[in-house]
Amino acid sequence: MTNKREIKFSLVYRDMWQSSGKYVPRVDQLVEVAPAIIDMGCFDRVETNGGAFEQVNLLFGENPNVAVRKWTAPFHKVGIQTHMLERGLNALRMNPVPADVRALMYKVKKAQGTDISRSFCGLNDPRNLRRSVEFARKAGMISQVALSITYSPVHTVEYYMGVVDKVVEYGAQEICLKDMAGVGRPTMLAELVHEIKAKYPHILVQYHGHTGPGFSPASMLEVARAGADYLDVATEPLSWGKVHPDVITIREMMKADGFLVKDINMDAYMEVRRLTQKFIDDFLGYWINPSNAKMSSLLVGCGLPGGMMGSMMADLQKFQGAINMGERAHGRPEMSLDTLMVKLFSEVQYVWPKLGYPPLVTPFSQYVKNTALMNLLNTINGKGRWATIDPDTWKMIQGKMGKLPGPLAPEIVELAKQTGHEFHDEDPQTNYPDELPKFQQMMKDEGWDEGQDQEELFEFAMHERQYRDYKSGVAKERFNKELADLKEKSHAPINVVRPVIEMPKFDVDEYAKRYPHAVPVQAPAKGQLLWQVDVDNDSAAPIAGTAVKAGKGMGFVQTYYGMEELIPAVDGRVVATLGKQGEKVEKGEIVAFIEGSADASSEKKEGVKAEAEK
Repeated sequence: MTNKREIKFSLVYRDMWQSSGKYVPRVDQLVEVAPAIIDMGCFDRVETNGGAFEQVNLLFGENPNVAVRKWTAPFHKVGIQTHMLERGLNALRMNPVPADVRALMYKVKKAQGTDISRSFCGLNDPRNLRRSVEFARKAGMISQVALSITYSPVHTVEYYMGVVDKVVEYGAQEICLKDMAGVGRPTMLAELVHEIKAKYPHILVQYHGHTGPGFSPASMLEVARAGADYLDVATEPLSWGKVHPDVITIREMMKADGFLVKDINMDAYMEVRRLTQKFIDDFLGYWINPSNAKMSSLLVGCGLPGGMMGSMMADLQKFQGAINMGERAHGRPEMSLDTLMVKLFSEVQYVWPKLGYPPLVTPFSQYVKNTALMNLLNTINGKGRWATIDPDTWKMIQGKMGKLPGPLAPEIVELAKQTGHEFHDEDPQTNYPDELPKFQQMMKDEGWDEGQDQEELFEFAMHERQYRDYKSGVAKERFNKELADLKEKSHAPINVVRPVIEMPKFDVDEYAKRYPHAVPVQAPAKGQLLWQVDVDNDSAAPIAGTAVKAGKGMGFVQTYYGMEELIPAVDGRVVATLGKQGEKVEKGEIVAFIEGSADASSEKKEGVKAEAEK
């Protein structure tokens, strides 16, 4: 039997790393491994950059523009196409980007050597993808639109074909099935590919599936049989687990099914494997959670992407003290991490449909997971669900980031009305006016050059805070210190290193005894604690007895991307603050305790109260 049709492979070397840990290899390491990847002889494409790649280089204290140019160059010389990942309205960051900055991105990346722009919108809103297609084509890049694949009652073949019709109309040349959680069912994905190929035979189709819950090898076989052209694969030691299937297995499976596939130079494969392990041993392993090497059928139900598992477990570890404090206060036994994980997965399953089924991909996976985590904490403390919803999640609920695939639950709609959150249905890009002239002036004021092909201007406008830290040298200093601290604290060999979690700077038990009925206020992100903005003294923290209101900010955390508010979950008064003005805090770290006022619960609207009591 032979299908006499070639299946081509793309090595997702960037995503291999970023689905495993926090960082990707340095540019010198990428240049070192590139010849071996080429010598493998089986790849027509390599995913080189995009996503968090540029940010990671800035966090290293290195120039990401240099990294992209040097990393893409060897593949260009031998005719291997390079592709990047970008997030539509959010481009290369976690929050919306002005249209003029988005347009500049494609010009810069094309000039730097990136051939294909893989553009996705976490909500599959065609409005967020139209400019991606138009800007990419205008810059001379191949426009590939990625469908954010998930499994729900609303995510049908008909639903996805509606998105395909729109983006093809805009000029998309390729479609990717971005199965970021690996929960797409093989038969449904095959039907979708068949429909795309039947309606648009000129459109190339690429499949990208993580192996976390175990479906992706079957999905790859089914989409290939249905007409897919490219499959994304990985290599050991980072393949499988929460990452992607290994090229050897997928190639053999395709060959056995009659497809034409390129041979693999196994000596070169072993060299890529050796170098990848070398990079892990060098320093990257300190940020790779061992759980990412494991597949888990528990991911089938919650639909969370495998790449989130490391950060999610770190969140749970940091929240565990606060959660168990609540359990002890109510006379209940403490919970293990495994118990908390299962409870969180169940809460994600509960929250997800009520928030309109946003595909669980960056940044919407974080919004759903964070809401579920706060629901879990609040219900354990007797406060009920939905007491804490962060501002970015509200923007998603309101429609400021795009149209949700499904309807919001009635209680969420009611909560939005009660809290003054208005709904929007305009093109999300209109909420974010052009900003390039502002950044050009700031660069002029700083005496900075806009760079070759305006690449420095682009990087500054896309990641202002990280770029400033890179230019000042603060980023390199911070990274070196972080690495030194991890090396000092770790006693295991680096290739099996356990993640080092910074624990809170106080004894949770002590505060649990002192304030048995208090509710903790936790840092929403890692950064600098600011009880008052721009106040440089230790007395800035609210004094004991200060009144606070549920949902109203009582301070801030300055993160690398901006300010995040400290939001108390209840009305009441401050009984303790645990961090000084300007101190560094970790995500989930308790920074204050609030004792609810006697009538706090009565002040809540009846609709919210009824839902909380559920």
